Amino acid sequence: MIRPHPTTRRPVAMLRRVAVTAIGLTLLAAGVTAAPATAAPGGKAATTGSFVDSTPVPGGFASWSELLRLQQRMNTAAARITNAAQRSANSGFAGIVADPTTRELQVYWKGAPPANLVATARATVATQVLPAAYSQRELVVAADRLRAAAGDKITTVGPRADGAGLLVGTQDGLLGATALAGVPVTVQTGVAAAPATRWDDSPPWWGGAAWRNTANGGGCSTGFGVFQGGVSRVLSAAHCANLNVLATDPTGQTIGIVGTRNTGTDTLLLAGSSGGRVFNNSTTAAGAVVSEFSNQVIGATASQVGNFVCTSGAYSGTRCSIQVKARNLCINVRDFATVCGQVQAENTTRTNAVGQGDSGGPVEIVNAANTLQVWATGTNTAIDDTNTAVACTGYVPTGRVCAWRMYYEDIFSGMAGVGASGVVLG
Repeated sequence: MIRPHPTTRRPVAMLRRVAVTAIGLTLLAAGVTAAPATAAPGGKAATTGSFVDSTPVPGGFASWSELLRLQQRMNTAAARITNAAQRSANSGFAGIVADPTTRELQVYWKGAPPANLVATARATVATQVLPAAYSQRELVVAADRLRAAAGDKITTVGPRADGAGLLVGTQDGLLGATALAGVPVTVQTGVAAAPATRWDDSPPWWGGAAWRNTANGGGCSTGFGVFQGGVSRVLSAAHCANLNVLATDPTGQTIGIVGTRNTGTDTLLLAGSSGGRVFNNSTTAAGAVVSEFSNQVIGATASQVGNFVCTSGAYSGTRCSIQVKARNLCINVRDFATVCGQVQAENTTRTNAVGQGDSGGPVEIVNAANTLQVWATGTNTAIDDTNTAVACTGYVPTGRVCAWRMYYEDIFSGMAGVGASGVVLG
């Protein structure tokens, strides 16, 4: 993992910033000890706003609302198909691409899918069924086989959404990966994942604010508020702190101790009361903050391949135009853990998606019906700072690293990892 002010060699990046000396993804925690000069006193943003309106709309849509309405219909149909496929022991389901810019849901299936399932999807959104060489279940087995055989030589592995084989990330390439996996392998070389505030929040704690590890001074971001045993807690990234470490905001105000932690999903819970809102901001084309506000969380939803999401880390600020490229990945973060349930996403403008200090921060989908509201869809884990490093946005101390390719934990697997039952609603 990488500290915010690394004094030695530059490694792969986790969103917290701690040195990683071998092949691995970089986590996004940070060790910044001073708040940015622009930190607003009081922390709570009294106003609300739409942050997607300041970014260009892809795919020829007239507005983000138009794109998001189609994406929401796609995701509704995708969830029905995925849930039905998971209930069947012999399902040929391979994956789904829900890219609104294509104007149709693409469902990949090995063999013939149930006719009623396809008809139900088509009643919601234009749907195309495409053949797949392998089912998702077959590819998950192949991924486990490759991880066992290749070990630390791979940094990411998971099924392709089109069922054609596995998507594998390595730093230097992996000869014979197809033979080891037993299925075709698409290799992304030079991939290294590294862990990634609003600076003066107050209870109940909101997502996208800064928090500090009092044991080592590392800086991370708060995620969505969630419930554990009926009590509200603050979700964040496990690589940010160990159990029983006290978390504070940058002004020294106590948030709570790390009460639950799961390295396998890279999620933890801070024992402080949480609220159902997240910090966001609008930006100029260059990424400069125009205004800061907060937005209501209205629920949780899984993101599909092709979806557009936004991130809201305390260091980088709100970043949009980020498109999901793969789901269900396991990423190998050296000197930390193998983390599963990960989503790979890329900023389509090749500008910053997240960076160091954004670890644990929210990944959100804007509500199509009301762009002042968001759905919780994930928690920032890592960046690929080997091939995709770019200029940082937001707070930019010397040595901070950011990237246009990122990895985040799916909200449902992340909550399951720490025994959370649902998100706190605003």
